[in-house]
Order: sequence, then structure tokens, then C-alpha cells
Amino acid sequence: MDVVGEIRDREISFFGGKGGVGKTTLATAFALWSAEQGRKTLLISTDRAHSTSHILDATLGPEPRQVYDHCWAVEIDPEREATAFIDDVKLRIAESTAPRLVEEVERQIDIARVSPGAEEAALFERFARIIEEATDDFDRLVFDTAPTGQTLRLLSLPELMNTWISGLIDRRRKVNSLARMWRNVAGAAAGDNKKDDDPVVCALEERQARFRRVREFLTDASRTGFSFVITPERLPILETERAVSVLVKYGIPVGAIFVNRVIPNDVHGEFLNRRREREVVYLEHIARIFGSRPLFQVPLSDRDVIGVDALRRLSVSRWDRANRE
Repeated sequence: MDVVGEIRDREISFFGGKGGVGKTTLATAFALWSAEQGRKTLLISTDRAHSTSHILDATLGPEPRQVYDHCWAVEIDPEREATAFIDDVKLRIAESTAPRLVEEVERQIDIARVSPGAEEAALFERFARIIEEATDDFDRLVFDTAPTGQTLRLLSLPELMNTWISGLIDRRRKVNSLARMWRNVAGAAAGDNKKDDDPVVCALEERQARFRRVREFLTDASRTGFSFVITPERLPILETERAVSVLVKYGIPVGAIFVNRVIPNDVHGEFLNRRREREVVYLEHIARIFGSRPLFQVPLSDRDVIGVDALRRLSVSRWDRANRE
């Protein structure tokens, strides 16, 4: 199958997999290949390990930095995003809450900051903004994702957050309705009659609309594809099989499967031969499980792939030629 054909026309490409299988290397190599085709490309890392900086041998941060002709890269720090997200929430609350209640509300928000899922929610907020804004400035977005479990939680958030936000909007509107009824009964004693345009409801509706738009992106097979990187070993295969099932459940299109670090046929030795025998069994298993999807084998390199030149040598076009031979 033409692996490049499966992913080259997608506006948004994700590379995911178990930690340590080489997804950052392949995502970065693909981003550079995309740039060499003349497409303005943004590489986004959502992995807190910051491996993209190490592989490109460059200092990256929260704002895009050009790393090659037509190619920019950015690293998103989940902790930094969570802090910025909470600060924004506090600001919105301060604008719409009675002064006597602000301190207690902020205390509750600080407690929520350290609760499970807070970083994922903040990370998805930035993730959503990037997809909405960067698609106007770039021809292609390439996401180097965090290890599989974290990525699945992130990509499942649109549906979960939509339900949660709908509940918050309903409750807020009920509170506003009761407040209006009280003002009608109590008159001037109830205080000033505030505008019906509740800034909290407006903010929630804005966020809900953004999540819906992002979900449309993620589930559009003509624009988005999720490629998995695995190694011919038991645990990465099992984890990827489960992950594919989850993405299919949420309607996110799964594209190519890259089998990384396959022992080349022209290297020999007693140890390598024994390992190759075991590897053949896993490769056959991979073909049975994922055979309906484009599969590609990436040979094990005899050196670290660090820097732009090394990554360009590991180009998708080179893999494609090898795949057809």
C-alpha cells in the first residue's frame, strides 16, 4: 500500500504510540518532508518529555519557531497551559461575580487546578485553539503526541467536555432565571438589574462551540489522519490494538501503521539472527491485526537520529520507495 498516499493529503496528521517507540522521530521526519514538498508545516509536540527539542537539536517553546524552510515547531507544556487556563478562568469569574464571593470562588478554582483531568482540559483548550488558528496560517499541522494513554484521554475530551459544559450552561441559566424572578419580586431591594447577557454563559457557549468545531476536524477523514508507530514487540502491539479501537469508537480516522526499528536483512550475527526469528512472528501478527491499513516498516538505524540532516535522511519519500521495491 502507498503509505505516503495515505497521509500526504491530510491537513492534520497525528503520530502516536507507546512511549519510546520512536513516534517523535517519525513525526518530525514527516514534518520536514512535508516542508520540502513546499507545504508550510507546523510541528506540534504535546509530550511533556520535550523530545522534539532534543531530536531537532533546537530550543522550542510555546510559540512557533522556524526550524527549516517552510517548517515551524512548537512544544506545548501541559503544566504551563493549566496555569494559563486557570488564570483566564479566574479573570472571567472576577468580572461576573460579586466581590464578596470572588475569594471563595478562586479558592475552589485553585483546588480544581490540582484535580485529575485539569491539565488535560487545559491542554485540549490550547490544542483546540491551535487547530482553529493555525489551519489558517499553515498548510499542514503535524502532531507529535504524548504516549498513547494520555493522547486517548485528550482526543476523547470533545464528547466528554460537550456534555459537561451543557450541564454547566443549564445550571447557570436556572440560577439566572431564579435571580431575575427574585429581582422582579423584591424590586430595588434586590440590587441592580444586570444584563441578560451573562458573561459566564457566553464563555461556556464559546468553549462548547470550539470543541464542536474541533471534533468536526478530528472526525473528518479527508482532513485528519492518525498514524500509529509501533515496534515489533508484544506490548506496543497490544497497546496499539486497543488504541485503534478507541479512536474508531470516537470516529477519529486511523491511517498508516509504522513498524519502527525492524532489523535490516543485511545485518547478521547469532544474536541478531535469534532476534530476527522472534521479530518475524510479531511482524506476521501485525500484518494479521492491521493488514487492512497501510503498513510500513522502518529499519533499525545504527546511530541516533538527531538534527535536521539526519531526520531528512529518514524521509517519508525514501520509505515510500523502499516500500514499493
